[in-house]
Amino acid sequence: MKGGEKVKVAIIGAGSVRFALQLVGDLAKTSELSGTLVTLMDINEERLNATWILAQKYVQELDADLRLEVVPSLPQALEGADFVINTAAPSYPDRYDLVTAIGEKHGYYRGIDSQEFNMVSTYSYVLCSYYDLQLALNIAHSMEKFCPHAWLLQTANPVLEITQLLSKYTQVKAVGFCHGFSGVYEVFRTLGLEAQAVDWQVAGVNHGIWLNRFRVQGEDAYPLLECWIAEKSHLWEPSNPWDVQLSPAVIDMYRFYGMLPIGDTCRNGTWKYNYNLETKKKWYGKFGGIDNEVERPRFHEELRQSKQKLVDLAQEVKKDSSLKLTKVYPELFSREKLSGEQHIPFISAITGHTETRLILNIPNQGAIQGIPDDIIVEIPVWVSGDCLRREPLQPDLTERIKYMYLLPRILRMHWALEAFLSKDKRVLEEILVRDPRTRSFEQVQEVLQDIMSLPVNKEMAEYFGYS
Repeated sequence: MKGGEKVKVAIIGAGSVRFALQLVGDLAKTSELSGTLVTLMDINEERLNATWILAQKYVQELDADLRLEVVPSLPQALEGADFVINTAAPSYPDRYDLVTAIGEKHGYYRGIDSQEFNMVSTYSYVLCSYYDLQLALNIAHSMEKFCPHAWLLQTANPVLEITQLLSKYTQVKAVGFCHGFSGVYEVFRTLGLEAQAVDWQVAGVNHGIWLNRFRVQGEDAYPLLECWIAEKSHLWEPSNPWDVQLSPAVIDMYRFYGMLPIGDTCRNGTWKYNYNLETKKKWYGKFGGIDNEVERPRFHEELRQSKQKLVDLAQEVKKDSSLKLTKVYPELFSREKLSGEQHIPFISAITGHTETRLILNIPNQGAIQGIPDDIIVEIPVWVSGDCLRREPLQPDLTERIKYMYLLPRILRMHWALEAFLSKDKRVLEEILVRDPRTRSFEQVQEVLQDIMSLPVNKEMAEYFGYS
């Protein structure tokens, strides 16, 4: 694609409201993408209409040259698209709450989806994320028909499993996106470093990345971290449940693996940090992180309220066109500040504008030594004019990271895809048989049967042959 050509961006799952509006805002503030057509699509009509109303108003207030449209069907959204952003999350969050409760009833603290190296709440759903994988596969196959040359920007979780599935079993150009790498900036701020002065890299898999390169003025900067650990780490306190980047769990993982875990990686550790709420508070601070029985339900309720707030705001805008979003809700509807998401910089770079360094999920192809070439890894990538150039990793990740963290996590990805592709419920059972919380095979069968008996899981139950 050459610079100057008009671009079509389809946002699937635009009923997420807030996230879709962030993307629209970033597009509106990116002058080289003026004239872009943004197509919004979601099956939730109320939230889709709210996004539509607020997006139009936001673009108007920014005086931006963007064309917006809302369509009711996937084929219409995809027809002629250059970029497709999949942010649709069919399992999130209500299904998770139900499944977690059933899991705990059967002795699985925080539900059956809390697994070693995959502890992040709501990342996976019933071990194989059936609904999320099925939707992503349907979108990709539709893209093969309606926009075969488009890029798919996979945003909805599980990013690792979905991007791997699409990379191997479809012809679409799929790239996984996550903002977890931004945890590096918290590290830099804490150590008193200006981000632009730091030479850094992260590498691993989604929600499992590590600070392999950390240099300032050509010198190793890890001694600065060691100094902070020795002198100040005991003073660390989280400001909120998400604030875990320099928690005791992170320092402990750094000591064991030899490099600093970044972003959500520390939430994806072993049971050592996650046996119960008391254990979580020891390692993640006074809130116990976000992945526990107190903070996660609270967050889900905040999400529901936040979405309803935006739906209500859309109705206010509809009634009173003089209302200014940039004044009544500036933290979301900013006039100048970008969201920090990588999607629009990616689109800008691909369409022939400035070469851009991003942290993306793409096939390894030799980037991380010892990891198969076809495995989706999260690494620094230079993006320019339809080309993705992997940045050489220097230094390499430690052997412990690769063999005691990444490969076990990659195996879990393979197990999830094996369950999904084979439709064999015995794979789900086998995953749980290997769970340290399991005490009998009957426990495994009973928890899965109860989960599959939920009305919201009817389609999945039929897929795996549950009666």
